[in-house]
Amino acid sequence: MTDMAAALIDGEGRLVEADPRIAALNASAGGGIGQPLALPAIGELARLSRRLGIVIARPAVVADGEDDVELWIRARPQPDGIRVEVSGWRDRAPEPSPAPRDAHRFDAAEAQFFWKSDAAMLVTALSGEGFDAAAAIGQPLTRLFDLTTDEALLPLLSAAAARGSFADQPARIAADGRAIRLSGRAQVDGGGVFAGFVGTGRFVDAAPAEPVVEATPAFGEQFADRLDRALRTPLQRIVAHADSIGAQADGPVRPEYVEYAQDISSAARHLMGLVDDLVDLSAIERPDFAIASETIDLADVTRRAAGLLAVRAANAEVRIDRPAMDDVLPAIGEFRRALQILVNLIGNAVRYSPRGGVVWLRLDGGEGSASVTVADQGRGIAHEDQARIFDKFGRVDASEPGGNGLGLYIARRLARAMGGDVTVESEPGQGARFKLTLPEG
Repeated sequence: MTDMAAALIDGEGRLVEADPRIAALNASAGGGIGQPLALPAIGELARLSRRLGIVIARPAVVADGEDDVELWIRARPQPDGIRVEVSGWRDRAPEPSPAPRDAHRFDAAEAQFFWKSDAAMLVTALSGEGFDAAAAIGQPLTRLFDLTTDEALLPLLSAAAARGSFADQPARIAADGRAIRLSGRAQVDGGGVFAGFVGTGRFVDAAPAEPVVEATPAFGEQFADRLDRALRTPLQRIVAHADSIGAQADGPVRPEYVEYAQDISSAARHLMGLVDDLVDLSAIERPDFAIASETIDLADVTRRAAGLLAVRAANAEVRIDRPAMDDVLPAIGEFRRALQILVNLIGNAVRYSPRGGVVWLRLDGGEGSASVTVADQGRGIAHEDQARIFDKFGRVDASEPGGNGLGLYIARRLARAMGGDVTVESEPGQGARFKLTLPEG
């Protein structure tokens, strides 16, 4: 019997057609063809895939009579519904109840709400009074929960790296500031790769008011080293193995596994980008953070940044109109940090440009400043969102793929540390123009 089975679910959640294995599993749960799908784990993934308009794959456990079956489910939007592919089909052995594999206690008995996320830390399920669950689905955890104080991200990321759990982590509901405590346990797919969290939460009484003290960085001085040890090497290994499978370097594999490998690689790269940004965040928010002051050629930095993004732009069918080779624009700043800012700005412009679009890079100098404007042909940014995109973890549409809401925050902090700034001008439907300004050299 083949390992793969497929089904089609319509926009109302009804089972349109199914291979025998899925049909039998659905029938055992009381469902049938033409009726609402009776398998919640599969139905939840199909709804999320339809809402976000993307392919989503993750592990799940489905009841089959008195037994449980471990499955790998992949949902893909199609014009006539959601196509679901199911593989794995491993009977789940009853689990003994020894001590947990890590030091954290994960107990649902005291929970007041439940949540789930995927490998990219996007919310896939939320239940409990006081939440708009429909609006939360597909949003980053950091948009739902404020995890930016007291090193709150570190336990969650460490648990992801160790495929373990975390417990009683302080946080707040981002929408209204209510204090909560979060717990979660990492989930893994059939290959042992991190696939998200299943978690609980409880509300706590607000702490007594404390004297106002000088703001301190969100992360301690050793955060970067700890984060590197916990995540960077495992993620690099995941990307390397997934890319090897996707490229079929060791021989042919089934097409669906090539796509699974690409999904895994994409999620791991997203997490690596988050690690890089968090390392930068830990640096720029330290009191002793300093940037070198040197004379740089901002035109040369701009050309180099455009060159680094040439492949990404070509894949997106976007042309980058870069400065001429003989253009020169002296400025004062740090070469590495100026390059980092421009890679971020140009990368965003490429991401939000339509196919066939152009990203323009324009230089300007005089009156004591030197600047680069990065202009795109995207959908633009509403006036009310233009300040928020520079906030920590601020994004206009968190359901969009890519980004984590730290890039522009870091870019502006770095520019201001060099005596300059990053600003934006935009009108809805007319693209966006981001400008990096530095002191004239």
